[in-house]
Amino acid sequence: MHIRIDAVDLPGLTRPANVDCRVPAYGNLHVAVQRRDRPAELLEPQPGDAPSATWTLECTTSASPTGIEIKGPYVQDRLGRRFIYLSWGTVDESGTFTMFRRAKLMLDVIPADVLTAAARAGLLIGRLGLTDAQGGPLCARVEPPHVTWTAAAPGSS
Repeated sequence: MHIRIDAVDLPGLTRPANVDCRVPAYGNLHVAVQRRDRPAELLEPQPGDAPSATWTLECTTSASPTGIEIKGPYVQDRLGRRFIYLSWGTVDESGTFTMFRRAKLMLDVIPADVLTAAARAGLLIGRLGLTDAQGGPLCARVEPPHVTWTAAAPGSS
């Protein structure tokens, strides 16, 4: 199976400082999918001002007593909860990505019927906007309704 993440509404290349929340300013923002247990290995970093961003991840599925389990090089597994990290960082003049925050796309909250259909059809699609309510990069745990999960056949839009 593949997981495709379709993201829109990226926050832009800069994040101004927020004194009230003690958030520093950031420039040249990028977002990428982080490889499991390898924070420095990022899949296709996208600039924060891109009109959209899409990542396609290979994974495997298997039946378990609790439902369909998803595993793969970009699927994190902490305390029995599976998720995908979207890492936000800055990119300096030399091209070095320095992470400052992450969003967790929670996989264990996907409705069972959607996950079963995706395992059968071959593609799970997550659609979400990447700008938070304050206009900055979306961070923390991301669950429905902030992400919509659907099943499709590979090659579907």
